[in-house]
Amino acid sequence: MRSFDSTVTKRRNDNGGNMQSKSLTTACIALTWAIAYCAPEAFAQKKYDPGATDTEIKVGNIMPYSGPASSYSLIGRTQAAYFQKVNDEGGINGRKLVFISYDDAYSPPKAVEQARKLVEKDEVLLIFSPLGGPSNLAIQKYLNSKKIPQLFVATGTTRWGDPKHFPWTMGFQPNYQSEGRIYAKDILQNHPNAKIAVLWQNDDTGRDQVKGLRDGLGDKASMIIADASFEVTDPTIDSQIARLRDSGADIFVYWGIQKAAAQAIRKIAELRWKPVFYLSSTSSSIGTVLQPAGFENSMGIISAGYLKDPTDPDMKTHPDVLRYHAFLDKYLPQVDKSNNTAVYGYASAELMVEVLRRCSDNLTRENVMKQASSLKQLKIEMLLDGVTVTTGPDDFFPIEQMQLMKFDGQRWKFMDGLIDGAVGSAKGD
Repeated sequence: MRSFDSTVTKRRNDNGGNMQSKSLTTACIALTWAIAYCAPEAFAQKKYDPGATDTEIKVGNIMPYSGPASSYSLIGRTQAAYFQKVNDEGGINGRKLVFISYDDAYSPPKAVEQARKLVEKDEVLLIFSPLGGPSNLAIQKYLNSKKIPQLFVATGTTRWGDPKHFPWTMGFQPNYQSEGRIYAKDILQNHPNAKIAVLWQNDDTGRDQVKGLRDGLGDKASMIIADASFEVTDPTIDSQIARLRDSGADIFVYWGIQKAAAQAIRKIAELRWKPVFYLSSTSSSIGTVLQPAGFENSMGIISAGYLKDPTDPDMKTHPDVLRYHAFLDKYLPQVDKSNNTAVYGYASAELMVEVLRRCSDNLTRENVMKQASSLKQLKIEMLLDGVTVTTGPDDFFPIEQMQLMKFDGQRWKFMDGLIDGAVGSAKGD
């Protein structure tokens, strides 16, 4: 500062020095203000929580690679492949994704063990897309107590959209109560005098779906004349199907895992029962449910979707579908392209990458949740055209639109338009 003062003093003694002095002083003030204004951004500190560094981001995952729900493990395999694709293309803001995925065999106690391992040993930044209602329920309180993001969980109960009580947990897919309401609306419009039988998985997943159906039927809930539950470990659901057939119902609604869904389709055909059949969206995979059950047995089944069907001839030239096929050809060439379980993994992984990209150099768990809860009509490849991702501090349901579809013996054909079935808001009510 002293040398600067002496320079100013010297210039004041030159001819025209006052003008030069004023200009120099003004420039100095402007430079000082510019530095003060720019400093917070120009010299911003990178912020990291455990699981993030200058070179990598650790993402944890829990998936049933074995056990009764192992058909869903393709979600985890697809997510791993998508993250590899991202790494091959340079990573996220220059950082490589390290995806650590463990098997819980669809067992809640095992899920707790794996969650603790991911947090306390592997020190992941977050846990992404853990699958299944029972497993997520088992780890939810632990992760929230540790302030670890439990992000875009691969299940659809309304419990995953409760930021007031669980601010570190967020869902991904349309919630099951919304889906139940959508089916109820279709039943009331097209089968107002029907008798309904329901087969549901005996856990929060099944109960949430049945609640949505009952709530959607409203004062017509007495249309449900019979229901039966099953455990995911049951070797067969034949006896439940026989009892529901004997009830005299002419509509059958199924809520549960893919393995039992295929059994239900086959048993209904074997009994020559011909109900209008509503199938939960999580069991609508052609490759792992309808094909094993028999295409001829699956004709006319109704479900709801929010993902593009990569085998739909009408979408074969869609840019999203072309990129998806190219991804499978390169990273998962052995996967059946008719299996929409892979589409789920692809779409959810893309959303996770987008959230981490928005975090930039602030890779704290708090900022991950901030970015995840600040999405506005975000378009994700392989979501149906018109379906977008929107979240907010009080809205932890990213996707709330679905479209009814019917199986024609070869593929799903969409019916009518998108339905917004949000629970707990004015949308769709």
